[in-house]
Amino acid sequence: MTRNIIRKIFLFLLFILAVSFIAFILMDLSPIDPIAAFARDRSIALTQAQKQKLIFEWGLDKPLLTRYVYWIKHLLTGDLGVSNIYLMPVIDVIKIGFTSSIILMLLSWILQFVIGVPLGIIAGSNLYSKKDNIIKTFAIIIGSTPTYWIGILLIIIFSLKLKLLPASMASSAGILEEDILFTDRLEHIILPAITMAIAGSSNLILHTRSKSEEILNSDYVIYAKSKGISKKDILFKYAFRNLIVPAITIQFASFSEIFSGTIIAENVFNYPGLGNLTIEAGIRGDVPLLLGLVLFSSIFVYVGNRISDLLYTLIDPRQRSKNGISK
Repeated sequence: MTRNIIRKIFLFLLFILAVSFIAFILMDLSPIDPIAAFARDRSIALTQAQKQKLIFEWGLDKPLLTRYVYWIKHLLTGDLGVSNIYLMPVIDVIKIGFTSSIILMLLSWILQFVIGVPLGIIAGSNLYSKKDNIIKTFAIIIGSTPTYWIGILLIIIFSLKLKLLPASMASSAGILEEDILFTDRLEHIILPAITMAIAGSSNLILHTRSKSEEILNSDYVIYAKSKGISKKDILFKYAFRNLIVPAITIQFASFSEIFSGTIIAENVFNYPGLGNLTIEAGIRGDVPLLLGLVLFSSIFVYVGNRISDLLYTLIDPRQRSKNGISK
C-alpha cells in the first residue's frame, strides 16, 4: 500500500514536469512576443534599450533549458510569475478565476449526473421502446453538438425570446461586489451550468443505458423476474448499486471534459473564470499566466482522475481486495 502511494506521487511529479516542460517548449515556439505583449497591454512604446533591459531582466536571452529550470525553482516557492495583463502574481489571478469557475463546474457536474444517470436507466430499462429511442437520439445528437452551439441556442430561447434568464456575466452590471445578491449570481450561473451539463451528459446516458441493458439481462435479475418481482423493485433493490458504480467512475473521469467545457461556456456567456482567463491570456500573449493555467488545469484533471480511482476502489469490493484495502 505504501509503495503504491509513493509510486503514484512519483508518477504525479513526473507528469507535472512533463506537462510543464512541453508547455514551456510550445510557448517558446509560438509566435507570442512577451515584450510586444507587455508594451501593448500598457499602451506604451518601448525603445530598443528598454526592450533589451526587459529581455535581460526576464532572462529571455538565456537558453530554453536554463529558463525552464529557473521557472521550476520559482514554482517550488509558489511563485508563478506576474501576469502581464493584470499586473498581479499569477497565483492570485488563478485563485480569483478558480473561485468563480469551481462553482460553475460543481453545479454543472452535479446537473450532468442528475440528467445522465436517470435518462440512461430509463432508456436501458425500456430497450427499443419509444422512450429509449427518444433518449438515445437525444444523447447522440448532444454528443455531436459543440458546447458553444448549445450555449447560443439556450441564450436565444431563455434570454432573447422568453427573457427569463440573463445571457452573460456572473452578475448584473454596475453593482459593487459586496452588494451582489445570491439570487442575482444564481440567475447568471444557470444557463452556463445547464449548457455544460447537457453537453457532458451524452456519454453518461449512453454508458448507463448500456450497463442497464447488461445488468437487466444478467442471471440474478432474470431469477428475480421469475419470482414476480416488479421492474421498479428490480432496478432499485437489485440493479441500482451495480449501475451507480460505473456511473460514478465515468462522472469523476469527466473532469477533463468539464474543465474544457468550462473554457468554452465561459467564453460564450462572458462568465469570469478560468475559461475567460485562458482565452484572454492566449489572445493577449500573457505567457506567465498561460503557463500557470496549463499547470493548474493539469493538476486539477489529474487529481480528479485519482479521486475517481479512489472512489471506485472504495465502492467496489472487488477493487478493494485487488488493491489490498480492507473495509
